[in-house]
Amino acid sequence: MDRPRQLTPRSAALLIAAVAAATIVGAWIFEALGYLPCELCLAQRIPYYVGIPLALLAALVAHRGAERLARAGLAALALLFVAGAALALYHSGVELKLWQGPSDCAGTLAKARSAEDFMDQLRHVKVARCDEPALWVLGLTLSNWNVAISFALAALAGRAAWRARS
Repeated sequence: MDRPRQLTPRSAALLIAAVAAATIVGAWIFEALGYLPCELCLAQRIPYYVGIPLALLAALVAHRGAERLARAGLAALALLFVAGAALALYHSGVELKLWQGPSDCAGTLAKARSAEDFMDQLRHVKVARCDEPALWVLGLTLSNWNVAISFALAALAGRAAWRARS
């Protein structure tokens, strides 16, 4: 029986970039469908916005033979997505009311020039609360899914960086 092929640093980095891009596109689609992200949801996107170009860069340097630099990029991706998973775990706890979220998760209003402008803002502002999940998919909130996806990406990056060291 043949042993399964190991992911090369380049293919691991490309897989991370693809999964991260698909995750962000999914978030944008839900947003376009009317599911507004809260402040914590928006913050959870930052590791993806940083991770996608970093993964592509790691794939490029691995392709060019700079294995040590590719390993460093993969290690950085692992740390980045562990941080993303921690933030998503925090948000999941806020949604479950295990702890309180940040005070800016109640929505903000622009500076009103008049009482009428203020009242108009109140009528039209849409507030996405951090402690009320906008959507459940297969029994999990989007932040719950982000915990799983971020940990999986961190594990993939960490494993690829570790295996590439020899």
